[in-house]
Amino acid sequence: MTVMENQQKQEHNKEQWKRCQRKKTSSSFCYSPINNLDDGCLMHIFSFLPPIPDRFNTALVCHRWNYLACHPRLWLRVDRSVKDLSEPGVFPNIETAVSASRPGDTILIAAGGTHRVSNIQINKPLCLIGAGDIPDDTMLTCPRGSDSALEFLSTCKLANLTVKAELGCCLLHRSGRLTIDACVLQCESNPLDFLSCPIVSTASSSKAIPLKTKSNNGDGVFVSQTRIEGGAKAVLTSGDLALQRVRVIYQRTSLLFWFDVEQM
Repeated sequence: MTVMENQQKQEHNKEQWKRCQRKKTSSSFCYSPINNLDDGCLMHIFSFLPPIPDRFNTALVCHRWNYLACHPRLWLRVDRSVKDLSEPGVFPNIETAVSASRPGDTILIAAGGTHRVSNIQINKPLCLIGAGDIPDDTMLTCPRGSDSALEFLSTCKLANLTVKAELGCCLLHRSGRLTIDACVLQCESNPLDFLSCPIVSTASSSKAIPLKTKSNNGDGVFVSQTRIEGGAKAVLTSGDLALQRVRVIYQRTSLLFWFDVEQM
C-alpha cells in the first residue's frame, strides 16, 4: 500500500469515527427525558426563558427546538430582509407586527438597517427587543413631522434598541408602566434641541395609589442602563409624575442613566 493510499484510508476512518460520534450524541439527546414532553409542554417551558439570549440559544439545539423556540406563539419577528412574508409570525415592519400581536407577546426586531417608525400606538402589553448584540445594531428612526416614534397606553418594555427622533420625542408615555432597559435614545441636536425630548409622559393618576402597591401597579417610566443623547431635557412630564431616584454612570464615550418617573 502506498503512502497516499494509507493517508486516504486514515482520513476515511476519521470521517467514519466523527459520523459515529455525531450519531451517538444526537441519539443520546433525542432520548433525553426532556424530549419526552410534547410540543405544548416544551413551548410553555420556553416561554419562561428571557428572549435574549436564553430562548434564542434554545433554537440552536436541534430542528425541533428551533421550530418551537421560534414559534409565533412565543414571539413575533420584524425583518425587512425576509422575502417570504407568508411565514407565520414574520412581519415587514413594526406597525404590522404590533397590530397582529396579542397582549403579552414579544416582538423581536431584526438588527441591521433602519426601521422607520412614526406615531405607532401600543395599547396592549408588549415587549419590543432588538436582535443585535448592542442597541446600536437595531435602529428605529422617527422622521420629522411625527409627534413620537412610539406611543404607549399600556404596560410595555423596550430593550436593546436605539430610538432616534429627528424632531419630536422618541417615546410618548400616556399610561401604564413603561420599562426601558439597555437602550439608546437620540434626539435632534442644536439648534433645534428645544423641540425634542427623548421621553415625554402625559400620565396622570386619577386616584391615590397605596404606597405598598404603587411601584407595582401605578403608571410610570422606569429606565435602566440607557444612553440619552440630545434634547433639551431627558424627561418632560405634563401630568403628576415626577423624576425620582436618578443615577448616572459616566463612561469615556457616553453617560448611562438609571431613573424612575412616578407619582410623587
